[in-house]
This record gives sequence, C-alpha cells and structure tokens, in this order.
Amino acid sequence: MRLTDFWERMETRFGARYAESVARDQVLRQLDGLTVVQALDAGWSVKSVWRAVCEAFEIPSRER
Repeated sequence: MRLTDFWERMETRFGARYAESVARDQVLRQLDGLTVVQALDAGWSVKSVWRAVCEAFEIPSRER
C-alpha cells in the first residue's frame, strides 16, 4: 500500500479533518502505544498501520 492510498482511506473513513486528528492524537495499543503519525515516522509499514487502524476502530472487512 502506498502512503497516498493510506491517507485516502483515512479520509474516506473518517473525513478529512477527523482523519488528521485520529492520526495525530489517537494512541493505539495495536501500534504499541504510538499514534499513526508516530508509527509511520518510526518506520512501520503503511499496510501494518492501516491494519492497526482497522482493528482499533472496528472497520468492517469490506471497507478495509
């Protein structure tokens, strides 16, 4: 998954403004206590971060 695809999915799921807030402010246990932005900056794969978001926010498999 490309980073641009990730951000498109985030905006589709949460809306542009809320997606940014989720990524910057929400600490996810699925990311070992990091935010989305921190995990991406730390080198986590985009696909792994997206999977963590999907799990944390219970995104249905058809929308993943």
